[in-house]
Amino acid sequence: MDSPPNLPSDIPPEPRREPILTLPGGLTAYIGLLAVVYVLWAALPLDLEYWIVEAFGFIPKRYDPNLLATAFPGGGAAKIWTFVTYSLLHANLSHIGFNVLWLLPFGSAVARRFGAFRFFLFMAVTAVAGAVAHLLTHEHSIAPMIGASASVSGAMAAAIRFAFVRGSFLSFRSDDADAAAQVPALSLTRALQNPRVLAFLAIWFGVNVIFGTGSVAIGAEPGSVAWQAHIGGFLAGLVLFSLFDPVPREAANVPSDDADQIR
Repeated sequence: MDSPPNLPSDIPPEPRREPILTLPGGLTAYIGLLAVVYVLWAALPLDLEYWIVEAFGFIPKRYDPNLLATAFPGGGAAKIWTFVTYSLLHANLSHIGFNVLWLLPFGSAVARRFGAFRFFLFMAVTAVAGAVAHLLTHEHSIAPMIGASASVSGAMAAAIRFAFVRGSFLSFRSDDADAAAQVPALSLTRALQNPRVLAFLAIWFGVNVIFGTGSVAIGAEPGSVAWQAHIGGFLAGLVLFSLFDPVPREAANVPSDDADQIR
């Protein structure tokens, strides 16, 4: 007996659900880039390692208008690229590991929401903001700044614009990462009025100020934590989020009870 032919079904296929713990392609590529840069840099002879730091790290003294200013590798062009390239260098495994650890929850949500291109551009812009904050607070400093912490801070700030909205990744009410990343975001004004966002801001700024007196190792030499750069990147991520966000936010701006809007 012949089997019955396949008949068309009126039941739509169930949409694909992306597990909340998977990494989006944009974040995977970004972490991969950081890892490749670190491995290649660590494999260089010590004198070349220091040359790379001076050529691609962010050094405020490089922008000293004094005619007797120190000459650094990279020349005039390095005054431009180091606003971003410093964020790709890391001092040691603990340095890169700490940044990646914070990127996994927050950067994952932002990368999934923005898409790969917007995410990379956002990370570059927040790196620039961190460098500007560092330059303004460390004028004439000759010590190079390296690390993705400013961009990581920017990603954390961007994430809190939608992280606590019902159905998002910090609301603990969704196991679908794609859906959790696409909830309407809060406007900046509403975000700054939300108790959970304000609590997050207070803790984040407090931790950065407290640990700003700590140190990280750059090669074999200790270096101070550039907490001002972290704040610069964070503020840029918080304020500039709307310029990168492709998800309509009208629904998030309609007045509603916090118990309904934020869970």
